[in-house]
Amino acid sequence: MFIGEYEHTLDAKGRVIMPVKLREEIGEKFIVTKGQEGCLFAYSQNEWKNFEEKIRTLPSYTNRNARDFIRYFLAGAVECELDKQGRFLIPSNLRKHAMLEKEVVIVGVGNKIEIWDKQEWELCGNISADEVAENLADLGI
Repeated sequence: MFIGEYEHTLDAKGRVIMPVKLREEIGEKFIVTKGQEGCLFAYSQNEWKNFEEKIRTLPSYTNRNARDFIRYFLAGAVECELDKQGRFLIPSNLRKHAMLEKEVVIVGVGNKIEIWDKQEWELCGNISADEVAENLADLGI
């Protein structure tokens, strides 16, 4: 399970260091794609296979929402690989989607990793304890 919050800097080539504590679980090769709320999602190979299996069950021939969902997550997906320094390249289209320029926050959120622009993370990612408490009942917790 991915946990934790890590701040790193994107280099001039669009590479960022994968935090050491997340490297073992994500693996040498992993998938990065568009996320929600303006971030990127990164999945280990195994979690990506699980995600693909769920996508295959969607009624893509008969349901426009299913097709839109599939396009959103698969069209921009790319396999990334860690270099010897633990860095990986985020393609320009994904950097643009997540508005990544320099400072990034890498967040472990269970079965995946989220990659955020630091300013966006501060705006969207910092939820108050009161907001969390309000939502617990809706989530059945």
